[in-house]
Amino acid sequence: MKPSILILHASGTNRDGEAARACELAGGAPEIVHINQLRARTRTLSDYQMLLLPGGFSYGDALGAGARLALDLQVYFHEQLHAFVESGKPVLGICNGFQTLVKAGVLPGGSFTGSDHSAGGEIAGRRTTLTENASGHFECRWVHLQTNRSATATWLNDLDELIFCPIAHGEGNFQVADETTLAELEHKQLVALRYVDGDGQPAVGRYPSNPNGSVADIAGICNELGNVLGLMPHPEDHLLSIQNPLGRSDRLGGVLFRKMIARAGA
Repeated sequence: MKPSILILHASGTNRDGEAARACELAGGAPEIVHINQLRARTRTLSDYQMLLLPGGFSYGDALGAGARLALDLQVYFHEQLHAFVESGKPVLGICNGFQTLVKAGVLPGGSFTGSDHSAGGEIAGRRTTLTENASGHFECRWVHLQTNRSATATWLNDLDELIFCPIAHGEGNFQVADETTLAELEHKQLVALRYVDGDGQPAVGRYPSNPNGSVADIAGICNELGNVLGLMPHPEDHLLSIQNPLGRSDRLGGVLFRKMIARAGA
């Protein structure tokens, strides 16, 4: 049996088709599920082995990118969502999905959301966010990434080469409340991906190697359990050489989806 994957759709989501295709190529059985189906209980998170929140502009980015969808998840599906995460099942958030997971308090999760684990407490207590790009405009370009081979998301550990991947976002600027929060992310190995230049050297905030101004060049983070990963770049858009302006395939998309789906089916 192929692992079942719920790809969540809300009004404004537009990358669910690409995400489903990536999951199929990696051996999964994706189903695009509208959030209203969850509210009507014709589908539940527990029916699936993996959850994927794709990119787009959920609810037109009202209240900020991913914020309205984050409220939906915490108000209507708080117990379902956190039971899913705590069970160890894989969760992947791409672009708008990453924004949603951060603003819902699912990432980085744990102590980062404070002691109040009610739906409102996790949102109010969060110490990380994704905000407007430092450039002041939408960024649609290819970037280079480097994985943290010590990250808790262990399926990234064998990705030791430079990654070439597309981005498309207006609010991808990852920021933290203070230096203590950043130090905790680093110490707990929750930084999964960083922006680097074309030679693999740290971007150190330089544009366009760091395309949005993210602190410490952070492009993606994971939770302490290692089963939740969020990233701003779009691995589902770089699986085949035909998708690449240089005509080459890239390992990030294929490996990431294969590893997560294999974990879902374990």
